Amino acid sequence: MTKAEWKIDVGGEPTRAVYESATSGNDEAVFVCAHGAGGSMMDRSTLAAANQLRTRGFGVVRFNFLYKEKGSSRPDSMPKAMDTIRAVVDRVRGELDVPKLIIGGRSFGGRAASMLAAEDYDAFGLLLLAYPLHPPGQLEKLRDAHLPSITMPVLCFNGTKDTFCTPEIMERVLKTVKAPWTMHWLEGADHSFHVLKSSGRTDAAVLEEVGEAAERWLRGADAS
Repeated sequence: MTKAEWKIDVGGEPTRAVYESATSGNDEAVFVCAHGAGGSMMDRSTLAAANQLRTRGFGVVRFNFLYKEKGSSRPDSMPKAMDTIRAVVDRVRGELDVPKLIIGGRSFGGRAASMLAAEDYDAFGLLLLAYPLHPPGQLEKLRDAHLPSITMPVLCFNGTKDTFCTPEIMERVLKTVKAPWTMHWLEGADHSFHVLKSSGRTDAAVLEEVGEAAERWLRGADAS
């Protein structure tokens, strides 16, 4: 199977999910990728990251949180978001031969997956794209209390110019983390992994960096 579309029930409410295999047709892992608060499974950032990872051996499952499926802009509560990820993973495991299951996603979606991971959820690893450590300008409101409870391998990407994740604060938080956590800083990138032209790099180059690091992480974890 190289592509599939599913309707998934989440506590009596429906949502949609799309699976696309690695471009080689041979998934080394399947990444259940949750979108950010302002996005959807079809938004530009989610699609770009998914397509890059698919060239690196990842099959990718994208899906909508319930609020987005209903056309709302107000994100679901964290428990409901976590329930949605659980429901999608259950469907994935029922439909696919999953070699290694990785949960995660962009911003809000990655945060929801990380809270699931903190509950000792059964997954091979956690992949975070632009983890929202704190609201912009509110450095005291950290979303880190659950991070020390995570035990699975983690790969986290944040830009050094991300207003949702101050590097100095994140590095301090990571001293409390017990999981094998690989922190990858994208030089000059913002919360959307966008870089200014003056940086001498392009957004495509940033995504290529993400893909290369994710491939190394996956294969390094394989070898451990």
